[in-house]
Amino acid sequence: MKSATPKVLHELCGRSLVGHVLAAAGELQPENLVAVVGHAREKVTAHLGEIAPDVRTAVQAEQNGTGHAVRMGLEALGGSVDGTVVVVCGDTPLLTGETLRALSATHTQDGNAVTVLTAEVPDATGYGRIVRDDSGAVTAIVEHKDATDAQRSIREINSGVFAFDGQLLAEALKKVRTDNSQGEEYLTDVLGILREAGHRVGASVAGDHREIAGINNRVQLSEARRILNDRLLTEAMLAGVTVIDPATTWIDVTVTFEQDSVVHPGTQLHGSTHLGEGAEVGPNCRLTDTRVGAGARVDNTVAVGAEVGPGASVGPFAYLRPGTRLGAKGKIGTYVETKNASIGEGTKVPHLSYVGDATIGEYSNIGAASVFVNYDGREKHHTTIGSHCRTGSDNMFVAPVTVGDGAYTAAGSVITKDVPPGSLAVARGQQRNIEGWVARKRPGSAAAKAAEAASRGSAEEG
Repeated sequence: MKSATPKVLHELCGRSLVGHVLAAAGELQPENLVAVVGHAREKVTAHLGEIAPDVRTAVQAEQNGTGHAVRMGLEALGGSVDGTVVVVCGDTPLLTGETLRALSATHTQDGNAVTVLTAEVPDATGYGRIVRDDSGAVTAIVEHKDATDAQRSIREINSGVFAFDGQLLAEALKKVRTDNSQGEEYLTDVLGILREAGHRVGASVAGDHREIAGINNRVQLSEARRILNDRLLTEAMLAGVTVIDPATTWIDVTVTFEQDSVVHPGTQLHGSTHLGEGAEVGPNCRLTDTRVGAGARVDNTVAVGAEVGPGASVGPFAYLRPGTRLGAKGKIGTYVETKNASIGEGTKVPHLSYVGDATIGEYSNIGAASVFVNYDGREKHHTTIGSHCRTGSDNMFVAPVTVGDGAYTAAGSVITKDVPPGSLAVARGQQRNIEGWVARKRPGSAAAKAAEAASRGSAEEG
């Protein structure tokens, strides 16, 4: 990956690679789930503790092959287990729980000692080949570097995903040798060992070969992201969501929708974002951990940790920072930034304003170019605006300050004191006009000439 980040911690669609694999494995509801960690194990273990605290970890101090890794995993469980052991790779984020369930079911129904998940791929270069006999039974898996020319022509490959009989697996791992081109313990050698001992070896073929694709570089990561994103959008559309342009729409696996929501082009939905019934988002929105209520409209907006109420309107060109709560039928308009602000039902902040650390009641209107002055250089302070208020344009609310219900503030005011309910607050200097200032101070300028012409015109009309 050419990265300081361990491969399995790279993300796509809101989860790490290993996070996707754990989610798929978790659908089997296993009694034990063990992650074998080696390279950069401190970072990987810390990540696992955050996303899946119930997962056990086993350390593979030296990377001596896949068979060795599985032995380390079994040792974390006492050396062997009864029942079925499913082994998956930590870099296959497209693998689904459905495919793993099919693998496990085939393993149990056929009474196999081991069942390998396989797939037919257009280009098998680099993959272990599935070797079958004339009856179709699996006889071996041969790694690409160890394969003959005839074996390399085989397109059915090993996915690296297996279901084993736990007891037989533990015994077979003791017999795995390292006389191969890598000098490693290959897990795939277990198939031959079990077959020679008279046990049944089977296969379960994945319906889509892309599910088993491993990620080894950032090109493959981007390809997997496209595939997974298309899968997520398809599920959303089949559930009743309109996605105008899937090619420019990106969503995380944790995003949820209700029927008849609409997503316009150029939109990214991340984290726990939820679109309510009939909500409309985009174009060109990026919403993270944001809830959009039924029938709300969000246009050309960035929102993080925000909540937009039913029937509300946001944007275009708005920025909703964490803690923003816009009530039903409210409005946050063009070039408005909000943070830690509760804005009541029907209240509007239409233009060119900053609302931070504030509570605004219902059906109030905040004038254009207003600023909630919340920071004194050391601490943040709160502003409260009541219900049914009308605040003028170009107002500064210097927190902490309260404007009571039904109050008005005059345009251009700097509000530093509480305004009682029903009052009009005027906090600005008296206007003073100095006649002839331009002619005296800027003689010959375009402004002076325009003023002189206007004066002549007024005199002639008089």
